[in-house]
Amino acid sequence: MTTPSLETPVNSANPLDLIEEMVIANDWPFQRAADDEILVEIGGRWTDYRLFFVWQEEASALQFCCRLDAKVPPKARSAINDLLARINERLWVGHFDVSAEEEAIMFRHAVLLRGVAGVAQEQVEDIVELALVECERFYPAFQLVIWGGKSADEAMTAAILDPMGEA
Repeated sequence: MTTPSLETPVNSANPLDLIEEMVIANDWPFQRAADDEILVEIGGRWTDYRLFFVWQEEASALQFCCRLDAKVPPKARSAINDLLARINERLWVGHFDVSAEEEAIMFRHAVLLRGVAGVAQEQVEDIVELALVECERFYPAFQLVIWGGKSADEAMTAAILDPMGEA
């Protein structure tokens, strides 16, 4: 899995400037259509992830979403909601949900920056790394429910197993 890094700190009132520098330093494909949003694509072990960063200057808030390449069909929605509840109670930072518009699973987190000079490089690195670790950890559980017809309990049992070694 890719771990984000940036060798030279960037100082800016808009945290997306720092994020853009980190994305360029890691050679990740991205789009920055406006000053207040950036979309980044990162390949993972199980799937590709789309990272969305949105800066809301009025609230001094940086919103982060990591979209998994997994759509929830209507027949799996109830079981996915059960799985989301079980997963979210295990998370210290951020949460998973299903977007209403796209029916896609997302990891979300927001950082409030009122009263501070800006977001620290380490904060951005931690947010991205945490999201990717959690998405990679729980992606198979989501797939077990969506495509395998498993219950939330069965999927969680599989997700929390720590395999030894590699096959």
